[in-house]
Amino acid sequence: MSDAVSYTTSGDIAVVTIDSPPVNAVNQAVRAGLKQVFTELEGQTRIKAIVLGCAGKTFVAGADIKEFGTGIAAPGYHEVLRLIEDSPVPVIAAVHGTALGAGTEIASSCHYRVAHEGARFGLPELSLGIIPGAGGTQRLPRLVPLDVALDMMLSGKPLPAAKAMEAGLVDCVASSEVVAAAVAFAKELVAKGAGPRRTREQAVKGVEQVVELFAAKRAQIAKTMRNRQSPLALLDAVQAAVEKPFDQGLQVESALSAQLEQATESRALRHLFYAEREVRKIPGLSADVKPRAITRVGIVGAGTMGGGISMCFANAGIPVTILDTAQANLDRGMATIGKNYERSVSRGSLKPEQRDQRLGLITPTLDYAALGTADVIIEAVFENMALKKDIFAKLDAVAKPGAILGTNTSTLDIDEIATVTKRPQDVIGLHFFSPANVMQLLEIVQCSKTAADVVVTALEIAKTIKKTGVVAKVCYGFIGNRMMDPYGREAEHCVLEGATPEEVDSALESWGMAMGILAVYDMAGIDIGHLTRVARAHLLPRDPGFYRPSAMLTERGWIGQKAGRGYYRYDGAGGKRAVDPEVIAMLHEEGQRLGIPQRKPGRDEIVERCLYSMINEGALLLEEGIALRASDIDVVYTAGYGFPRYRGGPMFYADTVGLKVIYDKIMEFQKTLDPQHWQPAPLLKKLALAGSSFGQYQAEQSR
Repeated sequence: MSDAVSYTTSGDIAVVTIDSPPVNAVNQAVRAGLKQVFTELEGQTRIKAIVLGCAGKTFVAGADIKEFGTGIAAPGYHEVLRLIEDSPVPVIAAVHGTALGAGTEIASSCHYRVAHEGARFGLPELSLGIIPGAGGTQRLPRLVPLDVALDMMLSGKPLPAAKAMEAGLVDCVASSEVVAAAVAFAKELVAKGAGPRRTREQAVKGVEQVVELFAAKRAQIAKTMRNRQSPLALLDAVQAAVEKPFDQGLQVESALSAQLEQATESRALRHLFYAEREVRKIPGLSADVKPRAITRVGIVGAGTMGGGISMCFANAGIPVTILDTAQANLDRGMATIGKNYERSVSRGSLKPEQRDQRLGLITPTLDYAALGTADVIIEAVFENMALKKDIFAKLDAVAKPGAILGTNTSTLDIDEIATVTKRPQDVIGLHFFSPANVMQLLEIVQCSKTAADVVVTALEIAKTIKKTGVVAKVCYGFIGNRMMDPYGREAEHCVLEGATPEEVDSALESWGMAMGILAVYDMAGIDIGHLTRVARAHLLPRDPGFYRPSAMLTERGWIGQKAGRGYYRYDGAGGKRAVDPEVIAMLHEEGQRLGIPQRKPGRDEIVERCLYSMINEGALLLEEGIALRASDIDVVYTAGYGFPRYRGGPMFYADTVGLKVIYDKIMEFQKTLDPQHWQPAPLLKKLALAGSSFGQYQAEQSR
């Protein structure tokens, strides 16, 4: 027997155990072990039933993702799962923890399934741009109704044991130790003389409305998963399960799966899978550095950001003291927090007792002294250097020794903020994204004097509150907003050249951005970005005199959704954005007044200008050491800026386009557009002319 798979016997019942820490992922060793064990058991006539379980905290929680890039080494999934399914005696899966991807596929190849009450079943392969390729698209619809199977695979959401039993995936739910329960179940089967119940021999369930169901799912995919291949391939594979015999359906699944594994979409999503784990590795930071203990948090500012950040910590069970300068502000902030939690209760995602417990962890105060016991204090007031420096001076006076002082600034020089304290080593940027209690990204800004253990603590905080923490260095806008500046500049200039805001945003959204940048400006407040650029003009990475139409809109008070008008109008119920002919005419007239040729850029040009300017800025960030890795930039943009995950982030996307293609286009724009803004970053030029990529550059830098 192998180290990864072994078996013992209990009378005439064999108990097979997969033991491949940490999550029993099905790698080559596990497959080989299963093949060896099931082949050996097949020849033992004294064995009347087999229980298949897993050691550790979970059942099989997925496949070995590395194999999707390198190829599946023998024995393959189909060979092993068919061997399990072909067993001459009943095979009972004993599932605890999570059975994800290959875990659910293995369980589906067994003849019966016993699950612990806390177990969950899921097929989240679409999150990696692939489909369940080990028979999942063929076996699951034979165990649960077709609509349930499609929902599981399209959403990727795990199905709890009780619901799995309702659907027909599970035969028995156990409240005690699941292997023992499965052995008892096996003995009952043997006593009744029950034989194998092979999934492949069952008919697909719930096909009565199959035409309507597939039509609805295709419409859903077109609306919510645009530009993606894997969801459509999934439907094709499941449709084969409906229309073809099992083995033919399996062939369709295999062919589709092989194509997807090598497609850009899957490579992009796998890139992000690894990139999100890489962000915690900080070059030059010793593994011996330990995080500081965080048991109590202070927040300064009870506005939208402060309230959302408070919820992040309360959700993690950490007590929070939230401070503001006026009781009315505190009352309003606490009321908003209460409404947010109440909304979760009404949706069923939070129990009333959980709401009460979390609210009980948040204590409002007007007194800075109340922050004296906090292990980390996060300032979350509006972008004003003088105000933030005043707050940090007060925090320096009341915070206990070793307390971390964080600022939620999105653009300001945190090194300058740190100068008003006697503890610059304890100061760090903790840039949350709005709404803070929802958005995944936490930009961690390491200042020139930030202590190593403060950086490690910030990364641990991100993990604790279920955020993706990415470390950046100090500069204007850090990673995200620094790259957003040229992206927005080109979008706005396209409007001055004759495009409409709707044409610009539609081009970007069709390409895959969650929201067009001009609509984003309206949502955030046009005045905020404009006033920030004015106040920090000397820090802008390009000529600060470059005209931005947001100045004209701000002067008129047309500052976005909060004013009912910006690049769009926001009238009627729900305040949905609508075209504003007056704004369009005004901006086109302004473009003519400035002498900008009226040429109405097309969709492709809009996308290229916006994205390539962003990518070029990303190359500068890498050269300057602001971003540690190209993949860190990709994580920032997919986690915080609505960049489509299936395109892998801006730097990965650049590699798929080809850096030489982008460089050549930048040189073309240098001739046809404003040359000062189309200067290729030296790193981009170097890599493009060498036929290299950001991915190769990162690999070389990490050696």
